[in-house]
Amino acid sequence: MLKRIISTIFFLCFFSTTAFAHTGEIQITGENKYKAIRLTPEIYNNSNSDLSDILIKDNNGENVPYFINTGFQKVYEGREGYPMKLINSYTNDNSFYFDYKLTAEGESDTVATSVEVSTNNTNFAKIVDVYGSYDNLHWEFIQNDKLYNIDDKSKLSIEFNKPQKYTHYRFKLANNLEKISFEAVNLVYSIAINEKNYFIEDLTPTFSIEEKDKTTLVKIEGLKNLRLCSLTIETDSMFKRTAKAPLASGKEIYNLSLNETSYTDTTLPLDWQISQEDIYIITITNNDDKPINITGITVRYYADDVVFEGNANESYTFYFGADATKTSPVYDITKYKDEILKGTIDKVTISAINYDKENEKSEERDYKVIFNIVVTGITVLLGGLFLFRLRRIPD
Repeated sequence: MLKRIISTIFFLCFFSTTAFAHTGEIQITGENKYKAIRLTPEIYNNSNSDLSDILIKDNNGENVPYFINTGFQKVYEGREGYPMKLINSYTNDNSFYFDYKLTAEGESDTVATSVEVSTNNTNFAKIVDVYGSYDNLHWEFIQNDKLYNIDDKSKLSIEFNKPQKYTHYRFKLANNLEKISFEAVNLVYSIAINEKNYFIEDLTPTFSIEEKDKTTLVKIEGLKNLRLCSLTIETDSMFKRTAKAPLASGKEIYNLSLNETSYTDTTLPLDWQISQEDIYIITITNNDDKPINITGITVRYYADDVVFEGNANESYTFYFGADATKTSPVYDITKYKDEILKGTIDKVTISAINYDKENEKSEERDYKVIFNIVVTGITVLLGGLFLFRLRRIPD
């Protein structure tokens, strides 16, 4: 009975409290369907490290689906064409052969990723065996594929399974009742390189200096939950020291001016470190030298965009820091985000951010009051139970 009463008290106390949340008004601009908010360091500092507590609500209080975009793709494309000339055509065992040679051979290998043809023939579909040779004597099978030109649909190129370097190419057709001929045949080298680009932002944080045991401790604020790229120390001192960031090995940094030549490297690579602390500390080893004069700190970090569908006629509120135990919401929009990112997205901002410190302090006070009530209640119950049992003991 006593356990049940105590459990009930704790249950009611736990659910009688409400988590605090920070909010900001989203300033909708642009005519495009989708909007993107670039998250600021303040939002990272006051959110869960995985951003699972972020919510967007419309003016009806309904949750608005979103996805987090960490960067963008750049595609670099290159294409070169190499014409070939027909050097031989013949039939053998009911098969038709067309042999081609590069019109101009370079000093280095000609690399091809495909071969393209042009023809005036229509209404045909042919399986073509492709062979390669370096001397027009010894031929090696490359692959086969289909060429066709039917109505408004055509396929007049063969993509090689891997790049080829032959100087001669042969087409073999099982039959050629349609008397197909090719007006032009070209080797093609094409490549597309996908490069991942991240949103990298600069931050000039507040910092303080502490000298301790021949070392300088640079205590930097406002980096909590940021994915850090690099940190640069600004100084007018001449030095060569070892500096160390948390979770990283030391690096030699220097700022030298010798023989009218300057040598400077005061940047620490931070390699995606995520600080879990409110204060991020860089340690500089001074040995017996005087501490260097640090005039500023520049931090580069990887930022994110929150992308959602927004209407210029509606208002939206951004919530964060609502619940440290919350898991990330799952929305359908994440399943087609790649298609969304191919289009134009309007950049929007957050204004009038309200950091709800009063509610946080109020809750802390509420927890103390509740704790005192619970302890007092349990004490009274235990005392009552003890007296009750004493009375039942026979004299």
